[in-house]
Amino acid sequence: MTGASFWSQFELRQLRCFVAAAEELHFGRAAMRMNMTQPPLSRQIQLLEHVLGVKLLDRTSRAVKLTPAGRVFLLEARRILRLTESAALATRRIASGEAGTIALGFTAASGYSFLPRLLLQRASHAPNIDVTLKEMVSAEQMESLLTGRIDVGLLRPPIARKEFTTLKVVSERLVAALPVGDPRLGEAILTLKHFDRQPLIMYAAEGARYFHDMLSGLFEAEGVAPVTIQSLSQIHSMLALVRAGIGAALVPEAAQSLHFDDVHFRPVETEPMTPVELFAAWRSDNDNPALPGFLDLLRPASDLDALAAS
Repeated sequence: MTGASFWSQFELRQLRCFVAAAEELHFGRAAMRMNMTQPPLSRQIQLLEHVLGVKLLDRTSRAVKLTPAGRVFLLEARRILRLTESAALATRRIASGEAGTIALGFTAASGYSFLPRLLLQRASHAPNIDVTLKEMVSAEQMESLLTGRIDVGLLRPPIARKEFTTLKVVSERLVAALPVGDPRLGEAILTLKHFDRQPLIMYAAEGARYFHDMLSGLFEAEGVAPVTIQSLSQIHSMLALVRAGIGAALVPEAAQSLHFDDVHFRPVETEPMTPVELFAAWRSDNDNPALPGFLDLLRPASDLDALAAS
């Protein structure tokens, strides 16, 4: 008899009856524990012994004892029952959305502040939902949402796809990153006029399209024309140039958490006041059972950001 056919010969009910009798060492108490009468319990154990071809319990009129084979099999029977119970529990949790895995895309800048807060919230409120992180620019996230590579994206607008549902999760201000000795450090709050005809480390049109277009629009609306000395796509690279004294940069306020030495920040007044936006997006037809529970984590964070901006 092969291993597979051997194990398929007995039922979980037989294992449970045997474990109850082995732990109670009394057929009457074991039958009460199993909510059955004693004869069918004895029958289930006899069937199990027949399949195994060994005696598991020595039964007399006064005592029930485990045989040496029974002591070994008790360990295995408990292990099998634990595995089946944990498998059933895990299956129910996944089906109900209490457990599962979410593939989450995110932009580098969202990782400065919002993403760490989200992961902490997941750990405390949805510990059975695992999150697989995938750093991508916004355009790559939209493609990955369409193909199912990720379940949720944290990305920048515009998100003009009818297949997606979106939720704004962050609105934040711009801050000026200034090097040591910059005369604008004497001001508590800056305006865009402070950057007119001044050297500025700008966002690259390729690789940082959202920030490039947003800043260009803000400058144009104010009639401001900074002098672009470098165009980069990564905020941490821009801050490194600020530290080197190459020029100033305008970055999301969350970038202050990077803590570059010799880089000082000042808030910048703009219209609107919080022009930097981050959205969560997901396919409307995504059937991942863990998705609704994960989205519940996003909505309170969005509400807190809205209150902070009001």
